[in-house]
Amino acid sequence: MERMLSGVKPTGRITLGNYIGAIKPFVSYQDEHEMFIFIANLHSMTVYQEPKELRQNTKDLIALYIAAGLDPEKVTLFLQSDVMEHSQLGWYLTCLSGMGELSRMTQYKDKVAKNETIGTGIFVYPTLMAADILIYNPKYVPVGDDQKQHVELARDLAERFNKRYSETFTIPEPVVRKVGSRIMDLQNPEKKMSKSDKSDKGCIYILDDINISKKKIMSAVTDSEGSIRFDPKNKPGISNLLEIYSTLSGKSIAELENQYQGVGYGTFKKELADLVGDELAKIQARYNEIIQGDYIDQILHEGAKKAKLIAAKTLAKVERKMGITIYKR
Repeated sequence: MERMLSGVKPTGRITLGNYIGAIKPFVSYQDEHEMFIFIANLHSMTVYQEPKELRQNTKDLIALYIAAGLDPEKVTLFLQSDVMEHSQLGWYLTCLSGMGELSRMTQYKDKVAKNETIGTGIFVYPTLMAADILIYNPKYVPVGDDQKQHVELARDLAERFNKRYSETFTIPEPVVRKVGSRIMDLQNPEKKMSKSDKSDKGCIYILDDINISKKKIMSAVTDSEGSIRFDPKNKPGISNLLEIYSTLSGKSIAELENQYQGVGYGTFKKELADLVGDELAKIQARYNEIIQGDYIDQILHEGAKKAKLIAAKTLAKVERKMGITIYKR
């Protein structure tokens, strides 16, 4: 099977958008690809994280991955910080990259535009992200539209290294899902649902009370037209709800448009709220089983061992070609 890799930062609580856009697709990919999924805790350091909260968020994220259906027997699941080859390759790629290309990365540009205080980590983290990818030589990297730029940088750096030092890295291909890759805020469907928003009225959290989540669906912003059809430009609210419904039910958006032709928004929202509630209830029940004991520790330990074997071989090859290594290890 061809290799696929992805990583998620353990910052904040996991949202329905995270589940639909990242976690749920991985469950379908795991039978078709050799999956490597890491918790990107080094990337979380670009801004201050309260240590106790970071530990809990990390544990919750791993438990939710497994509760959602990821099988540790099929997927290599590990902490980024447990495989230090990521950081070492990240430094080499930082030295290979230019100030200009890093200054064009979206997160850095956005913070500059807002005159926010910017740490060095914000500027150079894209090269660590490139290292996260390239050190495993995956064929595919699932990303949302807003993360595609990072895979493009990884591709550029891989090609640059291969040209300068000889063929070493696989050129990764981004995988962007057409439906569900970008779930929007329920109160402001013009922006992405985000766990970092100050207000949580438009955001559903996977571990929230089921009734609260249902109420948020029922109060989601729509429009005054009254027809249930997919039109992101003119009907962003309903279009967003259709994407959520489609990904959770397995029905196409066209099927849902036919199913709810002539039906009011209230009925549509009620049935979607029930669907969301049922999905979250199953995940929460499994999460409560997984979070107990040392099961997560065992999974991370085994995952790190497997990941490190591959990462160490890649790094040794890189260092040999660059001239870093002067003796056989």
